[in-house]
Order: sequence, then structure tokens, then C-alpha cells
Amino acid sequence: METMVLCFAALFGLVIGSFLNVCIYRIPQNKSIVWPASFCPKCGKPIKFYDNIPVLSYILLWGKCRQCKAPISCQYPVVELLTAGLTVLFVWQGGLAWWTAVQLVTVYCLITLSVIDLEKMIIPDRFSLGLIVLGLAVSWLNPNFAGSGWSRFLESLLGAGVGFLGTLGVALLGFVMFKKEAMGGGDVKLMGGIGALVGWQGVITTVVFASALGLIYSVFLMIFKGKGKGDAIPFGPFLSAGALINLFYLIRPDMLAIPL
Repeated sequence: METMVLCFAALFGLVIGSFLNVCIYRIPQNKSIVWPASFCPKCGKPIKFYDNIPVLSYILLWGKCRQCKAPISCQYPVVELLTAGLTVLFVWQGGLAWWTAVQLVTVYCLITLSVIDLEKMIIPDRFSLGLIVLGLAVSWLNPNFAGSGWSRFLESLLGAGVGFLGTLGVALLGFVMFKKEAMGGGDVKLMGGIGALVGWQGVITTVVFASALGLIYSVFLMIFKGKGKGDAIPFGPFLSAGALINLFYLIRPDMLAIPL
């Protein structure tokens, strides 16, 4: 992969990461993501274009608003750098191909919903249901599936069904056994979207990866934050991490990506 392409991918990822921060802030509040222009959530004043350069502006402003000097959350540069890093990673792996574009759209959705889930303990339906539609719509070029376009569509549909119904079953079983919500409805729908993209086998590995990561996170919270065993934690970020591992590694080597 040429260095110039990867550099462009990094810059593109930084710009998209800045937009994802807007989505993360506005979508839970049911605000438009296109209007008004970026503003400081503390003082409400518009942010000048030169103060809205991904990562760089945060550093030059020492993490504070130029107008009111209120601190700016480190979430902003972290999301921008994460988005840029994953963009470079997937472009490096898949090149400039249609499936890479699908992967990146999925990555951006997963980043956004993960941060929202961490902050608000919710997963907006527009992301989980959107991933189901995306997975089914592009199943014909999905290198995780084999056979004709119709066969691939059925594999995607099966993956969505296993992801949704399997996770729903776990949620209901957990409620019956522990008398409280073991997994939220947002997680159930998210697994439907993940399944549509990685198939039923990918659903299993996603849950395994997510459970392992969630367990590590829970132990960390209990040791360092004093959280109890019964305290709820957002599971969307761990499902997203498991999905990203699947998207990056579980590609059929006999299927060639369709170039742009």
C-alpha cells in the first residue's frame, strides 16, 4: 500500500473523527448533526474553523475553549485519533475497494455508538438497525460469505437472525435467572447488525471476544473504581470491539475484494 494513500486515509479519518464527535454529542439530544455549526457546549459560542482542526487545535488551545476557557473533554482528540488509526488499518488491509468502504462505514458507526453507550448507556436504533440494512444490502460483495448473490444474502440474513435472536435469548435467560436486565435491547439489535456483516459464526466469536473484554473491564472497575458485581456496564463497546476483530481478521482468503 502506497504511503500517500495511507497518509490520505489518516487525514480522512481525522476529519471523520471530528464529525463523529458532533454525532456523539448531538444524536442523544435529538439535535441536528449538520446545523448549527460547531459551538462550545459551555458558552454556546461558535467555534472558528482554525479552532476546529482535529487534534491540532486541541493541543494548541491546551484543551480549553478559546472564548470561555472551559476545559474540552479529551474524548475529542481520542475519538479523532482512534478513527484515523482504524481508517489507516482497514485501508492498509483491504486497499481501495468497495468492501473497505463498507468496513469503514461500519467502523464509524461502531465508534459513535460505543462512545454514546459509554456516556449515556444507550445505543440509538439508527446505528444498530442501520447496520442490519447495510449488511443485507452489501451481502453480495461480502468476502465473509460464499456462493451466489442470493446465497450470500441468505448467509447475511441468517447472521442477523442468529445475532438478534441468540442475544435476545441470552437477555431473557439472564432476566429469568437474575431478576434483572442482563443485556439491553440496544445490545440485542446491535448484534443483529453485526451478524448481518460477519455471519452466524462471526456472531459467536464476537460474543466471545466481547465477554472476555467485558470481564476484564469489570474486574478493573471493581479493583480501581470500587464498583460492585451487580453494577451495570455498557456492553456495546465490547460488542463493537469483537465485531471489529471479526471484520479485520475473518476474511475468506479465496475471495478477492472488488476495487473501487
